[in-house]
Amino acid sequence: MNIEPYLTPYKWGKPVLTGSGRPGAFDERAVACPFVFQHNGKFYMMYVGFDGIGYQTALAVSDDLLSWEHLDLILTRDDNGAWDSVNIAGTWILKENRIDAPPVLKRWNGKYWLVYHAYPETGYEEGSAKIGIAWTEDERLLEWNRLPEPILTPEDGADWEKGGLYKECLVKHEGTFYLYYNAKNTNKGRWIEQTGVAFSEDLLHWRRYEHNPVLPVTPERWDCGFASDPCVLYDDANRQWVMFYFGYNYKQAQEGIALSPDMLSWIKHPDPIITVGTGDEIDAIFAHKPSVITHQGILYHFYCSCRKFREGDPTKNYGKEFRTISVATSQPLAVPSNP
Repeated sequence: MNIEPYLTPYKWGKPVLTGSGRPGAFDERAVACPFVFQHNGKFYMMYVGFDGIGYQTALAVSDDLLSWEHLDLILTRDDNGAWDSVNIAGTWILKENRIDAPPVLKRWNGKYWLVYHAYPETGYEEGSAKIGIAWTEDERLLEWNRLPEPILTPEDGADWEKGGLYKECLVKHEGTFYLYYNAKNTNKGRWIEQTGVAFSEDLLHWRRYEHNPVLPVTPERWDCGFASDPCVLYDDANRQWVMFYFGYNYKQAQEGIALSPDMLSWIKHPDPIITVGTGDEIDAIFAHKPSVITHQGILYHFYCSCRKFREGDPTKNYGKEFRTISVATSQPLAVPSNP
């Protein structure tokens, strides 16, 4: 399999976005889960922040894809007792699918559509998450209307997904919506996390693919524990679908790739395409959770980067981790002055 067009070997080497570290702020401890797109002539990043209680979702803006500025929160917790009132992690907005096209948002029925997941308990990813959907007609993308009930729940799924559902990727193709998601078989102890897909014609009613998971783990390999966080794009030139994902072997999380002719049958490249760094590099522990776009002929592969906390870092996640968002590219960019 030829994966050369999809490789991004040039790491920026420093964060493009970090949490604020401010006490009580939504991103006091960490940021994660980048989703990068274009809208009304600007670059946006949807991302989640963690404050020790749970996830909330924000937007950042950029002119150059490297310097990002927090804009506003868009999905926040509340005290109404709803299923998504404690945690709410937005991960994908319906957009252009082609890998070489500007990643602009796409309306359906006059609205923009966002998928998210929510954990039911306070803490770091506590309990079995469910998947929800929200819409907006607001061109600022700041005011979202969340549907009152989840669209997918672990209770309705197979054994491989009974532990919870999360990290969604929404693609529209030939009149059908495809919702890729990863799920775990249990939320207790060491679990296995794999990727499946569900289908819909109206974004409200979903049916799972009978042969899930479409991207399973590979025993005794670098992705033996997790095969997660799908980012699915179409390569028109080579007439194939590309899935960026991350694999985890219970020690390191790294980025991988799989290819498909039909969105359902996926063949993995055997090795990771972005590996963890060494020493004190920004991704020395984890390099995972992909968001991939093309701009001016360059592929930008955004991902969540983690290393051990050092004094002076703006955030500290559970006392040991500095979790940020970084990027790797298909062509070298200017070397950062403070890697």
